[in-house]
Amino acid sequence: MASTRKEHLVETALKLFYEQGYHATGIDKILAAAKVAKMTLYNHFKSKDELILATLHLRDRRFRDWFREEVEMRAEDPSEKLLAAFDVMGDWVRRPEFHGCMFMKAAAEFGDPSDPIHRAAAEHKRQVYDYLLELAEESGTHRPRELAAQLMLLIEGAVVTTQIEPQAPAARQAKKAAQTLIASALESSSIH
Repeated sequence: MASTRKEHLVETALKLFYEQGYHATGIDKILAAAKVAKMTLYNHFKSKDELILATLHLRDRRFRDWFREEVEMRAEDPSEKLLAAFDVMGDWVRRPEFHGCMFMKAAAEFGDPSDPIHRAAAEHKRQVYDYLLELAEESGTHRPRELAAQLMLLIEGAVVTTQIEPQAPAARQAKKAAQTLIASALESSSIH
């Protein structure tokens, strides 16, 4: 029962933090939504920051598993998987429950790079980059790190643009730019 309460608390906090932000979501709001006593919270977490970290770790695992699974289902060739990443991202940002990137929000609200919450957000981004790098390497491009970094910037830019302007065709535009970058990277690798 205790772990179930803990999981319920983390799930509730994740939803509220994602929708409303970290600083705007107080402990009392989380406790009321989760229908648990303050003692339950402090039996599982020493602080709100620990609860935030738990939500980030849960979101990270779920998001990266979902993202990889979706990309892998949509394409077989590594360079096509790189493009599929933009389709997956486009599907995500068009969901009615899309409220931007939880990790970008965490990095913005906890701006000190040494803050554990900021570090958790940065680690998530590094893991997504690592997946793009893995695909870029498998595709045989000459400069896979450069390509992965460029594609990561396109993804991040499209996510932010969609959060600010939901009707913007950011995902579609990012995919077009990605096609050009991937084609160029594959072409230059065939020359070397």
